[in-house]
Amino acid sequence: MSSPKRRIEKDVMELMMSDHDVTLIDDSIQQFYVIFHGPKDTPYEGGIWKIRVELPDQYPIKSPSIGFTNKIYHPNIDEGSGSVCLDVINQTWSPMFGLLNIFENFLPHLLRYANPSDPLNTEASNLMTKDEPKYNETVKQYVQQYAKHVAIDNDNDDDDGADDDDDELSDVGSLSSDDEDEEAAGTLDL
Repeated sequence: MSSPKRRIEKDVMELMMSDHDVTLIDDSIQQFYVIFHGPKDTPYEGGIWKIRVELPDQYPIKSPSIGFTNKIYHPNIDEGSGSVCLDVINQTWSPMFGLLNIFENFLPHLLRYANPSDPLNTEASNLMTKDEPKYNETVKQYVQQYAKHVAIDNDNDDDDGADDDDDELSDVGSLSSDDEDEEAAGTLDL
């Protein structure tokens, strides 16, 4: 087995053995969903997001692609596609990082400390800059509407067991380190 494949197995197993809920897509160790909970003491607290992760064959040299599948209101996350603008996952990714770093450090930090000067969601960025209390209230409304009930279904995202239409999951977006031109547009093909 090649070294990148061993590293993929090691990192995915480490993530699966942690407190994170991980579900493989089509039994592929390189594509999976992770249930992510909003950090405490933030407007995202209480929210539950289903995040799609794809590991390139060159992982960990190349960064993983990640995308929120249910809506989130954040300056650095594209509301429509779920694409994430996160320097450490994209431009500054290092093979020293692992999957646990993404879910235990990078994403919680991003939700706590948004960067409105580098937006994928201009509306959220402007609102955060001009009226932070209203921004926080909008985040909480999104949490209530889109991030309260997330079910994982390996076969079909459209049949996710959601209670009502507000819980429907949107299409997955992703961001990878070698797609800087597409990053500016906020959407990438998987």
